[in-house]
Amino acid sequence: MAENQQKKGQINIELDESVAEGTYSNLAIINHSVSEFIVDFIRIMPGVPKAKVKSRIILTPQHAKRLTKALADNILKFEKAHGEIKDYEQPPIPMNFGPTGEALSVKFTPMMKLELLEM
Repeated sequence: MAENQQKKGQINIELDESVAEGTYSNLAIINHSVSEFIVDFIRIMPGVPKAKVKSRIILTPQHAKRLTKALADNILKFEKAHGEIKDYEQPPIPMNFGPTGEALSVKFTPMMKLELLEM
C-alpha cells in the first residue's frame, strides 16, 4: 500500500507520445510584459524566406528566471562531461516577426555568468 502512495512533495508527470517526440528549433524569439515571458521556438531552413513558430511557451517572470538558471546549470554539466560547446559565428537573421520580438542568443562566460546578447 505504501508503494502506491506518492511521497509528499512529489508530482506524477505524464508525457504522451506526441510531446515525447519533441520539436526541433534553431531560433527562439523572446518577448515579455510585466507579468509574463513568451518564448516562441522557430525552425528556420536555409534558403527558405519564411519560417513558422513551432511551439510557444508562456512563463511567469519567476519561472523564466528558474528556467534560465536550470539551463545554465545543465549546460555547465554537459560541458564538464563532453567539453565546451562551440558557438560558431553566424550572420544575423533578418526578422519580420512582430513589432517587439527580439532574437536572442545566450553566452556563458567562464565565471558562470549568463549574458543575453542581442543578435
